[in-house]
Amino acid sequence: MTTKNKIKVIVIFLFIIIISIIIARHFVGLHFKKKFSVRPAPGVIVQLVESSIFNKTIETFGTALAKNSKTYRIKKDQIVGNFNIDGRFVKKGEIIAALKDAKNIIADFDGKLGKREIAQGVLGTDSLIITLDDLKKMVIDIKVPENYASILKKGLRVEILSSSGKKYNGKTESISSRIDPSTRSILARVIVNNQKYEIIPGQLMTVKVIYDETRHLSVPESAVIIQGKTAFIYVVKNDLAVKTDIVIGKRNFGKVSVLSGISKGDRVISEGISKVRNNLKVKILNN
Repeated sequence: MTTKNKIKVIVIFLFIIIISIIIARHFVGLHFKKKFSVRPAPGVIVQLVESSIFNKTIETFGTALAKNSKTYRIKKDQIVGNFNIDGRFVKKGEIIAALKDAKNIIADFDGKLGKREIAQGVLGTDSLIITLDDLKKMVIDIKVPENYASILKKGLRVEILSSSGKKYNGKTESISSRIDPSTRSILARVIVNNQKYEIIPGQLMTVKVIYDETRHLSVPESAVIIQGKTAFIYVVKNDLAVKTDIVIGKRNFGKVSVLSGISKGDRVISEGISKVRNNLKVKILNN
């Protein structure tokens, strides 16, 4: 083979090698592009749009007192027979204490008896003060800033919380007709059911008056994204995250009221929002 032919063969061979490398790189690139460009759908947590109650509250403090209460004063030496007071429940008309002169102490209503200590010399050491409290219903008088005067009315729902964390339900029974000029507050009376006798007269309670109650569709606060004056959420439709503009209202207990933009039963992304964008396929992790 001549030198010229040898060079020609070598050039053709190199050309084939180069073409083979180019083709190989092309297919390898397609393989890796296909493998890594398709990412798995991000996992998200969704919640159904539901109807919730939203409200405003006035929070203050007050002392619980028996709605009906009476005090009896008697002389110890006038008592006949055994005399039991502490923790005793009596019915209306029942004898609280039998006295020598037959002027017995009679219960004016159903309630629990108690004994109040008196200072020596006030009524004499031979005297007793007996208390009778009707504990089925308690009253709490609260002072509310005057700017809430137009809001307060009879029958408002009230939540009462004791120092132990126990919660009770009540309602406003009456509202004062005057504002106290020294405190710039208005007095309101709250009545509380105490059928289990758990509230004790004199107990300090946290009182939350609830007003302006409305019912709206709601979504979790974590689902709402606010950009400037616009609020939006992602609603899952056919496994796609669809960006949806909404008009929001009140906020309560980690929820936001939605005035327009969604329907009851829509599936809204509440967790994993940072991983999604409009019309992106998602994987729902919860049922």
